[in-house]
Amino acid sequence: MVVEVVVGVVEPVVEVVEVKMNRQTIIFVFLIGLMILTGCGVTGNVVDQQDYVSIPLADLSSKANFYEYDDSGVAIRYFAVLGSDGNPRTAFDACDVCGGYKGYSQQGDDMVCNNCGLHFSIDDLGTKNYGGGCWPSHLQHEVKGDSLIIKVTDLAEGRIRFQ
Repeated sequence: MVVEVVVGVVEPVVEVVEVKMNRQTIIFVFLIGLMILTGCGVTGNVVDQQDYVSIPLADLSSKANFYEYDDSGVAIRYFAVLGSDGNPRTAFDACDVCGGYKGYSQQGDDMVCNNCGLHFSIDDLGTKNYGGGCWPSHLQHEVKGDSLIIKVTDLAEGRIRFQ
């Protein structure tokens, strides 16, 4: 008689555990399927938005687009523009000498320092300032697929210009 009571108690417990495992498996499969259907799966063009800023190349033209990245309350300004060769150029909206409080504006094929008035050809942007003096501060980028990618760490390196 004791054996029958133990078996009767054990069987329902085993069945409950099996149901919970089946529910967990179903929920897991459902979530994976949902991620795939909504585009959260891994592809070759995925960019982790916490590590990178992504700008669609289709948004760029020969007219400079100005952007801001908030780095813990500090607005880091930068711009992106296409050179005459069709390749993107990026720079901080700050001069290596004049600082970041005034930035640049575009006049034709040139970026002009709003502080000292010096002109810089868009085609010459995208290099480090080796000669000193006024120059749009270098901002590294890369092109991946249909996007211009800028590392957040590269943006953060320009923070000092905007404090």
